[in-house]
Amino acid sequence: MIVEVGHFALVLALAMAIVQSLVPLWGAARDDEAMARVGAPTAVAQCLLVTISFLALTWAYMTSDFSVENVVANSHSAKPLVYKISGVWGNHEGSMLLWVLILALFGAAAALFGRDMPLKLRANVLAVQGMVSVAFLLFILATSNPFARLVPAPAEGRDLNPLLQDPGLAIHPPLLYVGYVGFSIAFSFAAGALISGRIDAAWARWTRPWVMIAWIFLTLGIAMGSYWAYYELGWGGFWFWDPVENASLMPWLSGTALVHSIIVMEKRDALKVWTLFLAIVTFSLSLLGTFLVRSGVLTSVHSFATDPQRGVFILAILVIFIGGALALYAWRAPMLKQGGIFAPISREGALVLNNLLLSACTATVFVGTLYPLALEATTGEKISVGAPFFNLTFGPLFLPLLLIVPFGQALAWKRGDLAAVTQRLIFAGVAALILVGLLWAVTSGESVLAILGAGLALFVIVGSIGEVIGRVWRKGVSLPLALRRAVGLPLSAWGTAFAHAGLGVSLLGLAATGWGVEKIVTVKIGEIVPIAGYEVRVRALEPRAEANYSETVAAMDVLRDGVKIADITPSKRLYTTRQMPTTEAGIATIGFGQVYVALADDAGPDRVGMRLYWKPLVLLIWIGSLVMAFGGALSLADRRMRVGVARRAPARLAPAE
Repeated sequence: MIVEVGHFALVLALAMAIVQSLVPLWGAARDDEAMARVGAPTAVAQCLLVTISFLALTWAYMTSDFSVENVVANSHSAKPLVYKISGVWGNHEGSMLLWVLILALFGAAAALFGRDMPLKLRANVLAVQGMVSVAFLLFILATSNPFARLVPAPAEGRDLNPLLQDPGLAIHPPLLYVGYVGFSIAFSFAAGALISGRIDAAWARWTRPWVMIAWIFLTLGIAMGSYWAYYELGWGGFWFWDPVENASLMPWLSGTALVHSIIVMEKRDALKVWTLFLAIVTFSLSLLGTFLVRSGVLTSVHSFATDPQRGVFILAILVIFIGGALALYAWRAPMLKQGGIFAPISREGALVLNNLLLSACTATVFVGTLYPLALEATTGEKISVGAPFFNLTFGPLFLPLLLIVPFGQALAWKRGDLAAVTQRLIFAGVAALILVGLLWAVTSGESVLAILGAGLALFVIVGSIGEVIGRVWRKGVSLPLALRRAVGLPLSAWGTAFAHAGLGVSLLGLAATGWGVEKIVTVKIGEIVPIAGYEVRVRALEPRAEANYSETVAAMDVLRDGVKIADITPSKRLYTTRQMPTTEAGIATIGFGQVYVALADDAGPDRVGMRLYWKPLVLLIWIGSLVMAFGGALSLADRRMRVGVARRAPARLAPAE
């Protein structure tokens, strides 16, 4: 019965979404205040109904209701509860329901927290958000029903993909989806502004928090997915330039450009047309990622569906929303008034350069990801575009972007003094050069790119943090006064510094991969393998049996100068129901570096085949991502982000200009 309630709630949510997409839009066009206000309650009602539907499916998983086809295909009664719950979104149908739930939550949040917005703009925004919900609710009900019953019901399920039975994969998809779907609000704000024909600094103030929330969660989602791939897949890497990985990177790059562009618009009432375009493109890239994962055009550990019908449906959604939004943009954008003027050497100018480089990076990833697919579709020829292409095209565009980060942060608005900023960054530059010199001496000039990357990373970190410190402390300023200034500094200033410094921290971790060490060996029990100043000793091989899998565990010691400093237990697992093997790495964290061991296939009695790595500073890659997200959260917590434009009384409809 609960399953039927969930299905019926989904149908009712579709009805609410249709009302939300039509009535307020019509009311805004006809200056009918009562109809324009319908958007808010219907958005909240839709959210409640989708929540009921999602909870019903979750209940079916938790209780192992094998009369539901989706539960049979992706669960098992012996599976731990946490993976029963994460199994809800570990498949195509359930993940789409989570997608729609997050979409509805954002729509309801915009309705509840957008009361200070002009009524016409709010009506248009909620109407566009409702249209997106209609499309995906129709997609679920027509092609991806998660509540389909099986008669007769089997006694047991087929279990969840073993690669997804991991804490990282329980967290990664929700974080990623909040990022993906969060940009739908920016898309709706852009479309709503184009429909009403009004866009100004106040629009940027209302839109910016939603963009920041989406960017924070997308940053965390990508970082979590990268770390999962690193420790779960057993190959020791964290980024493969897989097309589906690229599908998440593209909206992040475009969204980062949008975060910076919308700041210029808010501060200087400039870059209006460009900001609207970025808002449309960013969500369009999120939709593109959805298409790549679910259309069947890719075969990947990330991909869910292979049904061409679903691919065609999503392709239709892409054409309607992207094509419609760009057509609306082409029609209305030329009518918008231009904003403030600024000098090329200014913070605005640096942010424009930032946007150009980020856009070029996005275009590079876009071409490298889609060109092989287009070539195969048109000619049947299959080619592989991987790390060499992206390293040679993406890297030369992204590194200059990092170089200008401290300069852009230090320049003044409207007109800046480049010489003065350069002088303030001398300390950061000298620190970077000293680090380059030390690394060159220690490594005898090996891995030149790693040395230069580490120097650039330190320049970004010191330059970003040093700029904000320079605003609160100078020679002759007492410590109590400096602390008072630090407390009084806007949180957005601290947020900018931490976000930029986090980028530098991640770059430092990436640069350090150039000094990593790899070994592939087969050893006897008790034998010691040296690697980068450490030793790994295999103590024993132990078979173990768990509820839904069996495994062979290698108990190992990590030694330094003959003294044990860590225990690790890499293993090879075999999941009983699916008869699918997985590799579980053994990792010993030493400072910010890690000794990483992955077992090979069975090498014979009392012998162990394994791949060993020493990865210096590798944790900085993900710590930097956390610092970036923390910086975004500080900016979001700034009081100026929470205090909107003064309320107009009464909040009645105003004719479009």
